Amino acid sequence: MNAAPADQIRLLDVQSLDVRLTQLAHKRKNLPELAEIQTLEADLAQQRDLLVAAQTEESDTAREQSKAETDVDQVRQRAARDQKRLDSGAVTSPKDLENLQREIASLAKRQGDLEDVVLEVMERRESAQERVAELTERVAAIQAKVDDAVARRDAAYAEIDAEAETVTKERGLTVSDIPADLLKLYDKLRAQQGGIGAARLYQRRCEGCRLELNITELNDVRSAPADKVVRCENCGRILVRTPDSGL
Repeated sequence: MNAAPADQIRLLDVQSLDVRLTQLAHKRKNLPELAEIQTLEADLAQQRDLLVAAQTEESDTAREQSKAETDVDQVRQRAARDQKRLDSGAVTSPKDLENLQREIASLAKRQGDLEDVVLEVMERRESAQERVAELTERVAAIQAKVDDAVARRDAAYAEIDAEAETVTKERGLTVSDIPADLLKLYDKLRAQQGGIGAARLYQRRCEGCRLELNITELNDVRSAPADKVVRCENCGRILVRTPDSGL
């Protein structure tokens, strides 16, 4: 393949732009904010699960407390009715009086036991409420960190994308004057050779594979016409000759 030396040198400009686009894509994919967001979101999910568990516990103890208080109230009302009967003098039978007094005493003990239950449930509910408040605050704090990291990520994305757009436009202008067959070869080699399709021959060394050409390879390059597209014998990339090639 033949191509004007100026077109071959222009390939180096295209290669430089393509390297920059690759760097920008890598930078976009590996922003530190991405790992930060991933870590924070995992922590956030865990804390939200704990919060749901605490809220469920608080709800359960609220129902338990309500039931215990209802039980206390029922016993209290029954004891009040029995005490009223006792005080009214309506019960005159000694046996009935004894039974009534025994029941009032039993209800008093039952009421005391139930009130202890209420207190115990209230303590557990208060603990659950404190846990809910703590976790709610923690979730809010982590969410704020996530929001901040997302904002920084999006700002970085915008900056990278703006530069990539500028570089892409510059690439389009640069390749517009390069012969189609030369550009096709370059793109093919770039896809095969890790993103580098054309390399400068500098001081007898291929800047693509970083290997120095041996004397036979150098003589072949020296003898090649200026418009001949030469390839590196080691890596196969287009080898672009410049005044610094050391030929």
